[in-house]
Amino acid sequence: MHALTVDNISFSYNPGIPTLRNVSLSITKGEFLSVAGPNGSGKTTLLRLLDRIYLPEKGKIFLSGQNLICYSRSEIARRIAFVPQESGILFPFTVFEIVLMGRSPHSRGTIFENAHDRQVAFDMMRLTDIEHLADHPITSLSGGERQRVFIARALAQQPEIILLDEPNAHLDIAHQIDVFKIIKKLNAESGLTVISVSHDLNLAASYSDRIAMLVCGSVEAIGTPEEVLTETRIREVFRTQVLVDKHPVGNTLRITLIP
Repeated sequence: MHALTVDNISFSYNPGIPTLRNVSLSITKGEFLSVAGPNGSGKTTLLRLLDRIYLPEKGKIFLSGQNLICYSRSEIARRIAFVPQESGILFPFTVFEIVLMGRSPHSRGTIFENAHDRQVAFDMMRLTDIEHLADHPITSLSGGERQRVFIARALAQQPEIILLDEPNAHLDIAHQIDVFKIIKKLNAESGLTVISVSHDLNLAASYSDRIAMLVCGSVEAIGTPEEVLTETRIREVFRTQVLVDKHPVGNTLRITLIP
């Protein structure tokens, strides 16, 4: 069963200059799909269309077989969580308050959160290693800490689908691996569908079921990491020389830059 289906969509910020053109792909329920490609290839725009922040100029997007435009905003928020690269939150909410905001789609018209909502928020803070920051204002945190807060907020929505725009941005090496392990664990155990934009091809290769390569707003290739991340394709798309082989630990694909 397809969680999301993208049917021949196009989108432009400026008339006559398409950001995405004739993009089609299907994401299976429980799949971990990474979206890769050069800067400006439309990766972030695609996520915003999948969360209905934007509407396609042409084509349609289907959520569980139903056109995305047929869902209310609250229905989408109960099923899809989106973690952007940057958040515009400027008010000094505490970390706990921010994570608890993830429960708002489940409020069903009530104003205050209940004990279950608070427990879910604490569980997600513990999962993302920010429990000790619960009472800290978001404005006092480092970029990496803030990123983990917004990932925890998205997980607190308990969505069916999570959209991640560079989830490892600002994170140190240890937390990059931790975040991907958490997402992959939820993907494997609860069937969470993951669509992650990533510039880190090694992380994408290690954790993804498939990779979609976007180039100039179009899907250049989609398939397993081995099918998509070839030396020839990476050289053509990114204009850089790499060595592609198997990592000695775990036997996953490994991409090494050639100086």
